[in-house]
Amino acid sequence: MRLPFGMRSSTLQERKQFYGKFDLKKARDWVGRKLVYAMVLGRHTNIFPLKFKSDKDIPLIIDNYHSLQEVEGAFCHYLPEGVYYDRNYYKDFSKCHTHNLKKSWGWKNFAGQQLAFDVDPENITCPIHGSLQDRMREGQGLSFCKEAFQIACANVLALYEKFSENYSDVRIVFSGRGFHLHVFDKETISLTRQERKKIAHQYSGYGIDTWVTEGEMRLIRLPYSLNAVSSRIVLPLPASRVLDFDPTREALPEFLKNKRPS
Repeated sequence: MRLPFGMRSSTLQERKQFYGKFDLKKARDWVGRKLVYAMVLGRHTNIFPLKFKSDKDIPLIIDNYHSLQEVEGAFCHYLPEGVYYDRNYYKDFSKCHTHNLKKSWGWKNFAGQQLAFDVDPENITCPIHGSLQDRMREGQGLSFCKEAFQIACANVLALYEKFSENYSDVRIVFSGRGFHLHVFDKETISLTRQERKKIAHQYSGYGIDTWVTEGEMRLIRLPYSLNAVSSRIVLPLPASRVLDFDPTREALPEFLKNKRPS
């Protein structure tokens, strides 16, 4: 995997350092409600605590907890490659652990889903390195360059401007690689799968992962968590900062601040 801006995988020790000081309340408050969390241990980096080898590729769901400190403890115990939250809304949160949440759309406890877009630079057709399909043929499907990243910056800003014309609570998050666009307006929660598919198809040219917008993928990276594939913090950004955002200087975890990449 080739990544720009000095991005590289975090070690287990670095993950331990990060999550030992992680403030989950800050992340939960950004979303604004009680959440189901998920961890992926080592699917992309192949770096994980060996005792969890059988679980390294699958999302580990945290949906039955009594405090945020308990969830923070799970992060420190498993040292995940990535931490996510479930965009779904549930009528009774206490029932979440009784159901396979992958099949939430047909569940009577399901109350809708927050609308989101995932704009990844690896999905951008790069003028230098070609399309995603071109890179996949070379075994570099998750790779991207600075040029593709700048296109992703422009694309997520364009999406932000389009959706801000009709919605009042639209937010941009640097995902550690690319960008997520969150729409929190209440009226979007009840969008049907068909309506979401129409939106995803309409904006697929911006480099979005359509299965996120369509609702098939309910998980999205938790703001302020660590993307250990790139060693960058998942960071909310004002729209005014997107085009000038510099991943060599911003969203750096403490373990990188004294050895900034060139």
